[in-house]
Amino acid sequence: MAETFKFELVSPERLLISADVKSVLVPGDEGDFVVLANHAPMMSVLRPGLLVLDGADGEKSYYVNGGFSDMGPSGLTILAEHAADCADLKGDALQAEKTSASEMVDTAEGDAAKRHAAERVACLEAIN
Repeated sequence: MAETFKFELVSPERLLISADVKSVLVPGDEGDFVVLANHAPMMSVLRPGLLVLDGADGEKSYYVNGGFSDMGPSGLTILAEHAADCADLKGDALQAEKTSASEMVDTAEGDAAKRHAAERVACLEAIN
């Protein structure tokens, strides 16, 4: 059985999850990476994407939009600018996120901001 570690996902609004997990797929700014127990200490900036954790109840996905991750011997903490449980992103809630993301694309200034906004739209379009 895979070893577990402490994982927390925090947004400005609230603590979304605090649990022991086997692994977490993180959408890092330089590319996706997987965190397992006893990961070397590391910090990373997040890009818009899906955070996928493998816990006691199976896989669970969260949409994150910016922030950073901090991992070390005590576990992994994700401090997201915005985060939502993908199970909650249905109907009007998902449409509101998509509308907000599209508006960001239209108003973004600079290449980095446009790339960030486009990644957010693409990620949201992939959620069903």
